[in-house]
Amino acid sequence: MRYRTRAGRLRTGPLALIAAAATAAGVMPFVAPVANAAVACTVNYQVTNQWQGGFGANVSIRNEGDQVNNWRLTWTFPDGQRVQQGWNGTFSQSGSVVTVAAPGWAPNLGTGASVTPGFNGSWTGQNRPPTDFALNGTRCTGPNVNVDPTVSLTSPTTAQTFQSGQAIPLAATAADSDGTVAKVEFLADGVVVATDTSAPYTGSWTGASVGEHAIVARATDDKGGIGNSSIASIRVIAGQAIQVSPPSLSVRQGGTGTFGVSLATAPTANVTVTVARSAGSTDLTAGPASLTFTPSNWATKQNVTVTSAANGGDLATATFTASATGVTAASVEVRETSANTSTFEQEFLDLYAKIHDPASGYFRTFSDGLKVPYHSIETLMVEAPDHGHQTTSEAFSYYLWLEASYARITEDWSSFKKAWASMEKYIIPATADQPTNNKYDPSKPATYAPEHPRMDLYPSQLESNVPVGRDPIAAELKSAYGTDDIYGMHWLMDVDNTYGFGRCGDESDAAPAYINTYQRGSSESVWETIPQPSCDTFAHGGRNGYLDLFTKDASYAKQYKYTNAPDADARAVQVALLAQRWATEQGKVAEIAPEVAKAAKMGDYLRYSLFDKYFKKIGNCTSASSCPGGTGKDSAHYLISWYYAWGGATDTSAGWAWRIGSGASHQGYQNPLAAYALANEPALKPKSTTGQQDWATSMTRQLELLTWLQSADGAIAGGVTNTWEGSYSQPPAGTPTFYGMFYDAHPVWRDPPSNRWFGFQAWQMERTAALYEMTGNAAAKKILDKWVPWAIANTTIGTNGQFQIPSDLEWTGAPDNWNATNPGANANLRVRVLNYSQDVGIAASYAKTLLNYAAESGNAQAKTVGEGLLTALLAHKTDKGITVPEERKDYNRFDDVYNTTTREGPYVPSGWTGTMPNGDQIKPGVSFVDIRSMFKQDKDWPKVQAYLDGGPAPTFTYHRFWAQAEIATAFQLHVELFG
Repeated sequence: MRYRTRAGRLRTGPLALIAAAATAAGVMPFVAPVANAAVACTVNYQVTNQWQGGFGANVSIRNEGDQVNNWRLTWTFPDGQRVQQGWNGTFSQSGSVVTVAAPGWAPNLGTGASVTPGFNGSWTGQNRPPTDFALNGTRCTGPNVNVDPTVSLTSPTTAQTFQSGQAIPLAATAADSDGTVAKVEFLADGVVVATDTSAPYTGSWTGASVGEHAIVARATDDKGGIGNSSIASIRVIAGQAIQVSPPSLSVRQGGTGTFGVSLATAPTANVTVTVARSAGSTDLTAGPASLTFTPSNWATKQNVTVTSAANGGDLATATFTASATGVTAASVEVRETSANTSTFEQEFLDLYAKIHDPASGYFRTFSDGLKVPYHSIETLMVEAPDHGHQTTSEAFSYYLWLEASYARITEDWSSFKKAWASMEKYIIPATADQPTNNKYDPSKPATYAPEHPRMDLYPSQLESNVPVGRDPIAAELKSAYGTDDIYGMHWLMDVDNTYGFGRCGDESDAAPAYINTYQRGSSESVWETIPQPSCDTFAHGGRNGYLDLFTKDASYAKQYKYTNAPDADARAVQVALLAQRWATEQGKVAEIAPEVAKAAKMGDYLRYSLFDKYFKKIGNCTSASSCPGGTGKDSAHYLISWYYAWGGATDTSAGWAWRIGSGASHQGYQNPLAAYALANEPALKPKSTTGQQDWATSMTRQLELLTWLQSADGAIAGGVTNTWEGSYSQPPAGTPTFYGMFYDAHPVWRDPPSNRWFGFQAWQMERTAALYEMTGNAAAKKILDKWVPWAIANTTIGTNGQFQIPSDLEWTGAPDNWNATNPGANANLRVRVLNYSQDVGIAASYAKTLLNYAAESGNAQAKTVGEGLLTALLAHKTDKGITVPEERKDYNRFDDVYNTTTREGPYVPSGWTGTMPNGDQIKPGVSFVDIRSMFKQDKDWPKVQAYLDGGPAPTFTYHRFWAQAEIATAFQLHVELFG
């Protein structure tokens, strides 16, 4: 998925998402506070009497702001205390949350006025005072109200390596805005290893075992408040060690290749490293045979060249080992490839080795040996992931493609199987992460909440009187797979748990952690998002966690909520189809049969994206109240829409869960090849009773959509929606229709326009071209026959790696109303290329389109341009991949605050306050970086700060995982199609 920030470059990720809450048996999961614009208050909470199991208390509240009408005081008991009886207010309690409403005889609280409700209550274990008092949703200050301290870990830093027995230096900075810091503790893997009670806060850890460790600093203030730092992931080795990069190498017979050698940690004296063949053929030699590392150059790679003998013999392999006295050795596995190996096959193998080189930093490897790809090597990155060390379902789908392509060349499917295992374990929620799906009622899938075109119209009111339809596939999915769980990827994860939410909102140091960002309609760019946990346990945020930023209702419940980005799951199915065919050719299909079957299962659940958001009938919906709920399949539009989502209560005794589809379908998400696979490939046939037929219908419908949206110039226009502006509103008069749904030039988001980016053209056409190459599909050919000449006419390839492809597109006009038997020519629908780019990932996607089209059609120009793009990319190699520098003018938005005129900047409703896990305050007027202060500790932050201070826009050279995988698999595709 791709998203663009305003005034910025291309951004990846789905715009969100679930403004829906679920309802079951009349239970509503969300509520929003009512807040006055100028509320301020102080509270003094006093226990007046305490006895075993019981106590009495007074809560004195003073209004320091404007008059508050119908005042309401709330707090949360920290130890499960219960109110038994109260006075001077109407008391109610839900879980640990207490609400005191104004008595009827004194509903208002004037400026400077005070009131003192009192109560008798019960307690067990402890009876600590609450600290989160709020008046009509606004946090109060006072002697019993505490703001947690903030803390930042400055040593060690992520990716540092230490030797076993070495003292690991620990250091942190900490502050407390309403008191003092009592102590800072340093935790390793959740265990306290050092404590300091005064600044500067330092310590050391000498008991580290060999392996990966997570280090966190935890500050405690004088009132008992606690704040945690971000995690630093470090590695401890048994002793001094040699590092080689990459650890595997492919060398053409008669050619050469290189690998780098360095030390893991600083030595106390010079270290001489010997490099020699330790196993394998003498046809492979390496030099120099000796390297010297000093206490100053130990981390600088020194290159070793491997030479293959040009003797025409059998292809050889060899192992070269770099060793030194008293130092852990490291080895490089080298394999010869044929002297006739194509340039692109060799480049695939070289890039694959760079991606998997631990020194590159594309993956985090967990203790089970499974890898999770980061969105990028670099951490300071804001796109749709708002941090480089997050990851997306998109990245996992490309991880699968990379490993399947490697297996096609090497016939080794073990890495593909591990990639699927990693995806299944880390980004598909486990049963424990979605515990109440068995409470889901398909006849009441979700409660309607309208989406809004502006963030300042949120939170969105739930409207239980608006009709919704029945979910027609839940029962058959449960029957087919024997579970209520959803088998689909959540779109976004915090791989290092940088925010500190914990895997499922549990506040642990566990990583990866499920998170979300977008959730407020078509105008919310990445710069305006407020990160939140996918499992909202109210541990952070405001008194209702983060829920009341998005939806409004009478009460809230702790819950999980996941969002699937369907194009990523569809790509995983597409890859499984390729893997099935390649493994069959190799006689190894049985090796990957379990993974292919799971891809079919994923495709079965992916059908939720084929339905309207609230399972309303498709066609002619012009108001939420009059658009009827669907029954059977009349709520299916059969297009791959922008998302599907599901959620429910974290409390397993609670009786609700929910599911939604999406009524908006973007051309860039369609994948007719995945639909073909699920409809026609026996190994990928879904188990459900109607899954195969649904995907057969979808394949036809997707190709019809692309035909309907094709401009007179050849490019594909935006998409279609069953729910105009996300609220089933009346579209402008004359809006063209497609099966009763409305044309939308820029589906899902308006700011910036969603179909402006050329990448959506290239991503979608790659799938259509692959379908054409594989099956000769006539509808796909007709679309490509028009799209390819338009794209080539707007492409320039020069010398020395110079190339230009379209970047931003501008649309005018609209398609004709859809007529399936006689499609219109769309003479009024036109596109103009506004500017050009050197986006390396999209250049590779585009090249795949051209190569697939050329292979089936014989179009020589398409083959020439496709090869030209791949050749141009080779001029932009780094030691970690293929990339070009990017100027990031949009980074001037790091310190934007919400502007009521432009409506840009993070919007926090008046009176709403809360905290991030690290103590960053969420309140009106905060900037993007105010609630992500960890960026200020990033090594690249000075470049951004200089820009914010008036300097030039910073330039970054990013290594995005998806882009590197796209390039590598484009190289492999050329090998497959043209040898």
